Amino acid sequence: MFKKILIANRGEIACRVIKTARKMGIATVAIYSDADRNALHVKMADEAVHIGPAPANQSYIVIDKVMEAIKQTGAEAVHPGYGFLSENAKFAEALAAANVAFIGPPKGAIEKMGDKITSKKIAQDAGVSTVPGYMGLIADANEAVKISNQIGYPVMIKASAGGGGKGMRIAWSDEEAREGFQSSKNEAASSFGDDRIFIEKFVTQPRHIEIQVLADSHGNCIYLGERECSIQRRNQKVIEEAPSPFLDEATRVAMGEQACALASAVGYTSAGTVEFIVDGGRNFYFLEMNTRLQVEHPVTELITGVDLVEQMIRVAYGEKLALAQKDVKLNGWAMESRLYAEDPYRNFLPSIGRLTRYRPPAEETRDTYVVRNDTGVFEGGEISMYYDPMIAKLCTWAPSRGEAIEAMRVALDSFELEGIGHNLPFLSAVMDHPKFVSGEITTAFIAEEYPEGFDGVELDEAALTRVASAAAAMHRVAEIRRARISGRMDNHERKVGADWVVTAQGTRHAVSIDADRTGATVTHDDGTSHRVTSDWTPGDTLARLDIDGTPLVLKVDKISGGFRLRTRGAEMKVHVRTPRQAELAVLMPEKLPPDTSKLLLCPMPGLIVKVDVATGDEVQEGQALCTVEAMKMENILRAERKGTVSKINAAAGDNLAVDDVIMEFE
Repeated sequence: MFKKILIANRGEIACRVIKTARKMGIATVAIYSDADRNALHVKMADEAVHIGPAPANQSYIVIDKVMEAIKQTGAEAVHPGYGFLSENAKFAEALAAANVAFIGPPKGAIEKMGDKITSKKIAQDAGVSTVPGYMGLIADANEAVKISNQIGYPVMIKASAGGGGKGMRIAWSDEEAREGFQSSKNEAASSFGDDRIFIEKFVTQPRHIEIQVLADSHGNCIYLGERECSIQRRNQKVIEEAPSPFLDEATRVAMGEQACALASAVGYTSAGTVEFIVDGGRNFYFLEMNTRLQVEHPVTELITGVDLVEQMIRVAYGEKLALAQKDVKLNGWAMESRLYAEDPYRNFLPSIGRLTRYRPPAEETRDTYVVRNDTGVFEGGEISMYYDPMIAKLCTWAPSRGEAIEAMRVALDSFELEGIGHNLPFLSAVMDHPKFVSGEITTAFIAEEYPEGFDGVELDEAALTRVASAAAAMHRVAEIRRARISGRMDNHERKVGADWVVTAQGTRHAVSIDADRTGATVTHDDGTSHRVTSDWTPGDTLARLDIDGTPLVLKVDKISGGFRLRTRGAEMKVHVRTPRQAELAVLMPEKLPPDTSKLLLCPMPGLIVKVDVATGDEVQEGQALCTVEAMKMENILRAERKGTVSKINAAAGDNLAVDDVIMEFE
């Protein structure tokens, strides 16, 4: 077996590979840029080599620098992770020339399948059903518009060397095709060093289902079930699960056999993924093959018990697969939630900064559930503007889909994260959404269910009553603590009042508390009672409670007269007052937010790529005003209403912070 491998990547996937290598007794080498000097993967590895400035195109994807790190450390093999150089045939060729093993497929397979244009042609020649599209190279935006009209809108504009949602746009009109072509081209060049673009028909109401394959160099190929990846935003996966709630066994077998046939046709070895679009009649169409480990591989590992990274290393070393197809059994259900550094309340725009608090739920493996968290960050670390915004992949497993979802709900509620904008509230909201719970989902789920974006969750009456009961019991504990500290009490039960008024989310709950040594019974003014037990103490930022035998997890911050509580995607200020204080609070005026309707504010920290208007221009609703780049994604900011530009405060090349004023309107 290899004695030392280098991981040509960063973040959570580098940490993930290091864990398996350590388990196998293999020494590891990390590489890092200026921005990642103190990163978790650097601390975890046995050795680390600095390879250049923060931008990936000056460090992580510069083949010569990675090869120099290999030479310097004597690494015998390289695991590329995903993204960066993972599907770069020139990198595989350079490794082969240096007699260093590539923990991935052969160069020929990368060239044939890694390039989306070539892979579609091969699939068509092999008799695989594919989505209609134009596989040739597209010269410019005008040609892109012409081809889009020939295929018929809507179309998907994609980077040939793309992945991870980079360089992808959906166009519904000539204008969007023109804009999308240029943005896709720019993102593809920045992320992959390859700006080739192709266009295909965008299939409406599709499900995105992919098959995990594993092949060795001795002619063996197996598939390890499927993953449902339909919950996507901007063509980037947000939640994945395995197996799919939609497939039947016959379709699973057909897709798996076709995926293996395709892999075998190109001499594929290592782990790879064949992606399909599946329609409502379970007809499936080949999309592409990813010649690498997928971001969402943990859900496959959780339902099969197979360590895919270990298998990749063993295959690269020349070993035969220890598993045959008959040995692959799918056990239970697994969920993966991608935790991103993006603000759901600002249309999911990227967020950067320091993680002032990072406390994921404890990883556990039990007979009835599993909690797993793949991450590459730590409390106090920085989220950089230079790389992918993923913070962690939170995974749960349970015997059934419903139980896996419930385990994920609790895990999300238990995940403490402060300092940056993040999508935890949105992930929680999806877990409770009736369509997701039923499994009736398509890739249009987010666009259809959140057409105006995400503005938080409003808890229903039953959930609010549970939260109000919890808040009242917690407030009583805090009041006892205050009274003890002030020396006002000997027998605290007699000094702290029993009657309180809890206000939350615009509702009012008059309650009475009867406490004993094991908990508190909270009785509401409608006569209903709820038993609350917890070991929460004032100052704890996470409260794990039991309400009538059902768990409730709250993130807690103290505010004047109550708490800021977060649970199940909802965030609310909960005030707990005496009846007299509640009467007076009704008379207090509300503070109004400032008027920013005549300002274009920068929605994220980023770089101004271009400004499309000038002072004095009259703009129409929906017109492009400027383009801001953050985390390798270009974001076009558009006019929300008709108006006239009175002042422009930023120019191309400027770096802006959140809420910096880009331009003003009359």
